[in-house]
Amino acid sequence: MAHGQTATVPVENVAGSASLRRDLFELFVGYGLILLVIWTPNPWQRVLYWVAAAFVLIVSWRSFNGWARMGLRWTNLLQSLWIVGLGLAGAALAIAIAHHMGALRPWHGPIELVRRFWGYAIWACLQQFLLQIFFLQRILRLVASKALAVLLAAGMFSFAHLPSPILTFVTLAFGLAACVLFLRYRNLYPLAITHAILGICIAVCFPGPVTHNMRVGLGYLEYRPPHPHHHRIQPAFSFLAKP
Repeated sequence: MAHGQTATVPVENVAGSASLRRDLFELFVGYGLILLVIWTPNPWQRVLYWVAAAFVLIVSWRSFNGWARMGLRWTNLLQSLWIVGLGLAGAALAIAIAHHMGALRPWHGPIELVRRFWGYAIWACLQQFLLQIFFLQRILRLVASKALAVLLAAGMFSFAHLPSPILTFVTLAFGLAACVLFLRYRNLYPLAITHAILGICIAVCFPGPVTHNMRVGLGYLEYRPPHPHHHRIQPAFSFLAKP
């Protein structure tokens, strides 16, 4: 460098570094709050629940760049509906096997099924938002490899389901597939619907004592078998569900 010259850093590099630091901060804090909610007993769990919800909502609002970028669009919807069909076929097979083995939970028609699980279906959609939009898209900006970003996002998704062995394994497999499919189609709808189908399938195919009523974290460890006529699931990974 010649004498008297001052080194300058391009403005776009400074802005890019600040954006990456913000992504890292939001990723670390958001995921940390989710884990705290999962592993903290009441009454502090309820306080952290609202803190985490507020953080994710505020960060998502500040970084909002259009519904289409979030995967909430019509583009590629028809091309990706095969994902929902595959989920329905897998769920039907699992239910048939559970029925044959006598493990299927007793339900009194589709109306009761909808009444019990409509809330879980909504939270399943929100979980897909967290996985694909809040986590995956930030990780994609932080690492150079899409494959590594998919592995990290799915790993975080799965890790949040510990210590449930069934949910940890299923969410790792589904998380990997969902991230790959989202990068291909950039549409959140079929993934959210499939998540709801598979989650409800697990809830009705496995007895509550096996999955601990779909609980994770501290709730899984503190689970006690409920009354035999009372069936309830607690959405996994989603702090937006009522603790």
